[in-house]
Amino acid sequence: MNSTEGLYPFSLTPEQEERARELHESSIIIDLLFQGPLSPKAIPDAVSESIREACEPYKEDSWTYSAMPSKIIHDMAARGEIAEFKEEWYRSGITAGNRQLDVSSVEKILISMGDIQRQFDANDWLVKAVTAEQIRAAKANGLKAGIVTAQETDGLGKNLELLEAMYNFGLRVLQLTYNNQNYIASGCMEEANGGVSKFGMRFISKMNELGIIVDTSHCGKQTTLDACRLSTAPVIASHTGVEAIFNHKRCKSDEEFQAIAATGGVIGVFAMPWFVHGDPKDTTIEHVLDHMDYLVRLVGVDHVGIGTDWPMSDVAWSLVYFKEHIAPRIGFAKGDGPSTETVKGLEKYSYFINFTRGLVARGYSDEDVRKMIGGNWLRVFEAVCG
Repeated sequence: MNSTEGLYPFSLTPEQEERARELHESSIIIDLLFQGPLSPKAIPDAVSESIREACEPYKEDSWTYSAMPSKIIHDMAARGEIAEFKEEWYRSGITAGNRQLDVSSVEKILISMGDIQRQFDANDWLVKAVTAEQIRAAKANGLKAGIVTAQETDGLGKNLELLEAMYNFGLRVLQLTYNNQNYIASGCMEEANGGVSKFGMRFISKMNELGIIVDTSHCGKQTTLDACRLSTAPVIASHTGVEAIFNHKRCKSDEEFQAIAATGGVIGVFAMPWFVHGDPKDTTIEHVLDHMDYLVRLVGVDHVGIGTDWPMSDVAWSLVYFKEHIAPRIGFAKGDGPSTETVKGLEKYSYFINFTRGLVARGYSDEDVRKMIGGNWLRVFEAVCG
């Protein structure tokens, strides 16, 4: 990447540009909903077309057809067949990003464990981080850290031994529910604002005991408030937005943010065009920074982070298919789901320095920038996981 590619026009002075570059290069940077490092704009067209040909025989099975491209991409990356997998991560400057387990069923848990472990085994520059010190060591040694996370709990049923097994594998961040109702709690797309169940109380207690961070991103309001009341450790929202700026069910209220902050937790702002601004085709990184600014004013800089959740490690044609055929079946409103739009200034993960540049442009101190681009996540990770 050349020195100016992907730089958002913040109109920084040369001195500010140099300061932002030095900050970005020297800081521990954590994206706690890191769908990358690849994205449709980073995957060569020839690779995208070869994946389409491989998936075509499965088009009658919409779930399989939708999921295949991402799996193929990760398989190719693990075999070293997509050089951009490593290149994009290193160009981004991100020290640690999550590697996500699928916990929708027991079968999916086993499959995704194998897929994630293969990433670690196949790439000597990528280490599984289960403690804060391992993240620091990755930075010091020029490596990248993967944090094992999950966004749903359905596949666990009421089996707390299975939760412990996932912890032993490396799981360190777990969302209580993904949009909908489960044994543990109500999601943000449920009409009934049910909160945490009696079993959910036991579940949160077990997470605290093991050292797994409680994530409330897709949870309903009462679930978020209950989790903050019940947890003895910091609670987070790894990827969300500010309801007062853009009133969407995936965004949260001031009351929820204040409850999360009161636990010592952190709110990660996402970079999903449909959830941060009214026009997804004209959403910029400035709009994302607006959400971060609001949170700093509301709860303080110690409780604000980044969890982009976008762009996906996928190809464009697959994302369009997902929006049309899959998203409405997992709790998204019609037409309101991931597709090909991206935040201007984060079309590729290699443009991640725009967060640092944007925070510098808005007048934040070096210390505050370091906190928001990774230091706050590291603090919570150390407090809960060790």
